[in-house]
Amino acid sequence: MENKIARPFLKWAGGKSQLLKEISLKFPFNKDDSFSYIEPFVGSGAVLFWVLNNYPMLDKIVVNDINKDLMDSYKTIKKDVEKLINILKEYEKEYFSLSDNDEKKKEYYYEKRNLFNKRVSSKTVQTALLIFLNKTCFNGLYRVNKKNEFNVPIGSYKKPLICDESNLRSVSRALENVVLLNSDFEKTLKYADQNCLFYFDPPYKPLSPTSSFNSYSKAQFDDLEQIRLKKFCDKLSQTGCRWILSNSDVKGKNPEDNFFDELFNKYQINRVPAKRFINSDPAKRGELTELLITDK
Repeated sequence: MENKIARPFLKWAGGKSQLLKEISLKFPFNKDDSFSYIEPFVGSGAVLFWVLNNYPMLDKIVVNDINKDLMDSYKTIKKDVEKLINILKEYEKEYFSLSDNDEKKKEYYYEKRNLFNKRVSSKTVQTALLIFLNKTCFNGLYRVNKKNEFNVPIGSYKKPLICDESNLRSVSRALENVVLLNSDFEKTLKYADQNCLFYFDPPYKPLSPTSSFNSYSKAQFDDLEQIRLKKFCDKLSQTGCRWILSNSDVKGKNPEDNFFDELFNKYQINRVPAKRFINSDPAKRGELTELLITDK
């Protein structure tokens, strides 16, 4: 039976699947309410798909991300999912045929990575390459350098599910009425109305100089960008829009670091337990707290 519930089609550092319960408790709308939902940093879409699966009366759904490769993948799945599935099936078949030959597997992986980085293929092929790399690279990590080149090495998975065709079709159906943008987060303001909710999941402020996961795009999201985002939240509050924002709890790492406590001091700051799953050092994965900040 075809899967009806859309789930994230990529593994993404900072994905919010584990925090959905905490996030849902902060939602200012009921399941049968009509409202607009806007997500300016969609990432892998864990919150987006939860909203689509649980709020059937949405008036408008707008999602955005600065990462062009990511947003092209959403657009491809929305418009060309069957061709995408056929390409991924071929990649999966070819990759699995090399499961007993590590050198050939590496050669195949790096050929696909080089092709992806050339960015000369059609959007559908580029999306297939992105999904293939995400499923086969080290730890499912998406990372690019300053030249916007994906540079994650091959992972150790034997036979990862490269083509989840049931979920891809479910995602395609779920995205049917979703507006997909690839721009700066402030550009989403023109889609706002007084009966709307923004959910922000920006690149997290690093807990230490070596812990940055900001390399989702060639543009870095530094402290000045965090401040710009806070001012955007102020603007939304002034116009009557509701919003929820998640970020790292830097104070949990360093009790003297009051960056977010001072920046959002007039809003509700909630600390919630979370787990970090993506880190090159297994000892640095585990329990920590994250911030859920709300307008009220």
